[in-house]
Amino acid sequence: MQLYNLKHPSQQVNFSQAVTLGLGKDRGLFFPSEIPVLKNMDELLAMDFVPRCKVVLGAWLADELGQEVVDKLVDKAFNFELPLVKVNDKLSSLELFHGPTLAFKDFGARFMAQCVSHLAGDNKLTILTATSGDTGAAVADAFYGLENVNVMVLFPKGKISELQEKMFTTLGDNIHTVAVESDFDACQAMVKQAFDDPEVRDGLHLNSANSINISRLLAQVCYYFEAVAQFYREHQQAPVVSVPSGNFGNLTAGLFAKAMGLPIKHFVAATNSNDTVPRYLQSGSWQANPTVATMSNAMDVSEPSNWPRVEAICQQLDWPLSLISGVKVDEATTSCSLKQLEAQGYLSEPHAAIAAQGLEQVMAEGDKGIFLATAHPAKFKDVVDRELARDLPLPPELEAVANKESLAVPLEADFEQLKAHMFKLLA
Repeated sequence: MQLYNLKHPSQQVNFSQAVTLGLGKDRGLFFPSEIPVLKNMDELLAMDFVPRCKVVLGAWLADELGQEVVDKLVDKAFNFELPLVKVNDKLSSLELFHGPTLAFKDFGARFMAQCVSHLAGDNKLTILTATSGDTGAAVADAFYGLENVNVMVLFPKGKISELQEKMFTTLGDNIHTVAVESDFDACQAMVKQAFDDPEVRDGLHLNSANSINISRLLAQVCYYFEAVAQFYREHQQAPVVSVPSGNFGNLTAGLFAKAMGLPIKHFVAATNSNDTVPRYLQSGSWQANPTVATMSNAMDVSEPSNWPRVEAICQQLDWPLSLISGVKVDEATTSCSLKQLEAQGYLSEPHAAIAAQGLEQVMAEGDKGIFLATAHPAKFKDVVDRELARDLPLPPELEAVANKESLAVPLEADFEQLKAHMFKLLA
């Protein structure tokens, strides 16, 4: 697999180098020179999830890693279910929250951890990542206890749910966490500054586990195949797929899946009030407003890092950006969507509710669609309880951490402070 830097196309790397580097020169994203196309789609969709994942990921990686290695990475990473749940005759929910940290990020983080561990061997690495919610827990769980790997997670203090925070700030050992006195975009900017600083990047052997890392995106491609496989058992048509969108890695993975030949009719990029992309798709003008806090905090992103990849896919395949409908869902409409889903017998949380609402707004007559449910409702217990007048019980994974003390260290949104903290802990 060959990839190039979207900012500097002359910088070309293989998959192993892209995973290890995370970002290219000038913070450029790595993008595949060629997207493999899979044939015999009916046979592929008839397969079970794990064997199919080996085929899908093998199409990207077998030439470099060998199919046997790919198979082992998949077996270690993907060991939980992902049901497609029918909400009504037109809408189905792909539940991606049945992994160890109850969020879709488990797919990408666990596969990335296996890739990094395989490629690193005995070399020491530092994983530096920013989270607007679920990435932190997924990355921390995936790398927890791995030898020769330290993890540092930055998150915006007070802007993610307490239970989300507890899932990764209570682990200790090789997992280090920093509560930044700002928003997610500031956290992400500090991560990018660290990669631009040779002393930090080289001295601490830095890598990133954000969705900017290509290994995470490739893992996420797999669940789009599973969604369509389950969908096709009942509906012989290509679905419209609605993605709750923050940093846009999830939508990027869906576009990769379509590029590989997966039958998806249309995509909906559903955002909360941080609606940079919906406005851009309507006007053609990119204008990021200051990030605002919402009940769907994992999507509180105004400068989505993965958007250049979305445009690169469309350019490479000569697809119009109109393949994607951008929908902004405000707080009041998010609340209404939660209640409408509950009235249909489906308990959700704000991110999936936004995706469901986006799907409802975009589907044409005769369409049927899938919205991605990216987190367990109990991860947003405070919001769900308030909006639906409930008292959600905690699943065992959350019950285990609810009363533990956070080990996060508070820091200002200042790169020099972060740099000093990292060298004190990790050098």
